[in-house]
Amino acid sequence: MAKYSRIEVAQTMKENGMVPLFFHSDIELSKKVLKACYDGGSRLMEFTSRGDFAHEVFGALNKYALAELPGMILGVGSITDAASASLYMSLGANFIVTPVFREDIAIACNRRKVLWSPGCGTLTEIARAEELGCEIVKLFPADTYGPEFIKAIKGPCPWTNIMPTGGVFPTVESLSSWLNAGATCVGLGSQLISKDILDNKDFDGLSAKVKQVLDIIKDIRK
Repeated sequence: MAKYSRIEVAQTMKENGMVPLFFHSDIELSKKVLKACYDGGSRLMEFTSRGDFAHEVFGALNKYALAELPGMILGVGSITDAASASLYMSLGANFIVTPVFREDIAIACNRRKVLWSPGCGTLTEIARAEELGCEIVKLFPADTYGPEFIKAIKGPCPWTNIMPTGGVFPTVESLSSWLNAGATCVGLGSQLISKDILDNKDFDGLSAKVKQVLDIIKDIRK
């Protein structure tokens, strides 16, 4: 079961301001990526369930995080049905992220008090997700909507927390545009954990990049 409550996870997302996204089928490589992000200061990781036997990799990663990385909150993304959500929660997923909005996933996660972040693209979807207990909405693909979408939503609904994913870059310009528009945090995938980093096994470089992004976010929020 999840080690961290949905409130603890939501608070950490707000405080960190960034959630790294990552998938790889190699367990040992995945552990090194997770450790590099941890060493860079991140206390969150969204493992994207996009490959065969991905749940086996996640299970090994979560055991590693629990044993070796105190305070690291591991969740899973790219979930599209309640059965998959339940499978990952049985492996200790601390949060569930989905590219779509589905009530069956909300019910499964709420039953276990696990944070779920559904992909929403309209104010109506966002409102319904919040009625079902959503703390942080995922905006995906964010580049389709842009920062102005978040600003528009926050006007009538200032209580809404939004995490744009897809189209966010680890630069001052990009991070400023999203955070200043009202984003609670951002999701960063291949723009942060790039193919070059993985091919070259540049884990020190990844740690430095994660730290840089977190420092930029702190400066923007001052």
